[in-house]
Amino acid sequence: MEEVSRFSTAEGRWSGVGPYYAMFPTTFAEQVVLNHTDEGDVILDPFAGRGTGLYSAAINNRHGVGIEINPVGWVYTRAKLRPAQKKDVLTRLEEIGTNAHYYRRAAKKLPTFFKRCYTLEVRAFLLTARAWLNWRQSRTDWTLMALLLIHLHGKRTDSLSNQMRQTKSMSPPYAIRWWKENDKKPPELDPVDFMSKKLDWRYAKGTPDVASSEVYLGDSVTRLPYVQQSLKAYGPGNAQLLFTSPPYCGVTNYHYDQWLRLWLLGGPERPGAQVDSRRGKFTDRAKYRELLKLVFTKSKELLAGDAVVYVRTDSRELTRSITCEVLSETFPDKKLKEYHSPSPEKTQTDLFIHSAPKNGETDIVLQ
Repeated sequence: MEEVSRFSTAEGRWSGVGPYYAMFPTTFAEQVVLNHTDEGDVILDPFAGRGTGLYSAAINNRHGVGIEINPVGWVYTRAKLRPAQKKDVLTRLEEIGTNAHYYRRAAKKLPTFFKRCYTLEVRAFLLTARAWLNWRQSRTDWTLMALLLIHLHGKRTDSLSNQMRQTKSMSPPYAIRWWKENDKKPPELDPVDFMSKKLDWRYAKGTPDVASSEVYLGDSVTRLPYVQQSLKAYGPGNAQLLFTSPPYCGVTNYHYDQWLRLWLLGGPERPGAQVDSRRGKFTDRAKYRELLKLVFTKSKELLAGDAVVYVRTDSRELTRSITCEVLSETFPDKKLKEYHSPSPEKTQTDLFIHSAPKNGETDIVLQ
């Protein structure tokens, strides 16, 4: 998909939902899907992230089946694979706006961070969305929630918030201090009008034409055994491609970095460390190796015998070597090849690990 024409189709406009670290570049994901599968095949992704691999499969007449442990990534993926009609989303948006005044008192009681980040009107609107949107079950609600999550924070001129990174939710003390030092105030805007314009742009080319696909919310270690039913719905065979990118060892904590978006999904008002080792920063090598071993072993049971395994990982020796070892153990009958993939932009390793040896990532292919 050429960058100059990326937004000329519905498929291109929806591919960018939403901002997330470690996301596959769309052109890369589409190339892998087209090179290693045929129409009607199933692609399995146990670490789905924001669902770029699954979406690339779905818009190319393949079936994507994946699992994502972070609700933020799951909502993004769900919205891309099964977006609601614009009129339904707009009606729901207006309903949230109409009832936001009931939440003004609660909005005034939010911690200082929220008062510095959003105006009172926006805070009341967000609290209403947080309480009313049934994003786990309603197609309309998960679509609206995904679009709200995109614009929840980012550039002050293009989001609901005071100036902040779009990909990462900053810690409250840091953000408050920075806003004070730079005299930054939250933008005065009508949240319904603001989001209506975002809907106009997103839906300007319609909704994407996608093959039936599914993404599950949960831990792959426990959810993978139950994915078999989805595979049967798409034909008698198993998945022809395992295409995924596991979290990198010791790089970043996706749940901590998305704490504000997780708040909108019903989470706590402050960021906190995750006790669950499968939601953390993966600094323990033994636990990291165990996670990969469990997930790839369970994934193997869902693959056809001649399936291709395509894993993108970190170029650092630590992550790369563990991943190669586990894949070789899990798929001893397949030939493993490694390819260095230079990146024109900073990867998550470049952003968080300043001693990374070389720019880019490693692609591990077994067939």
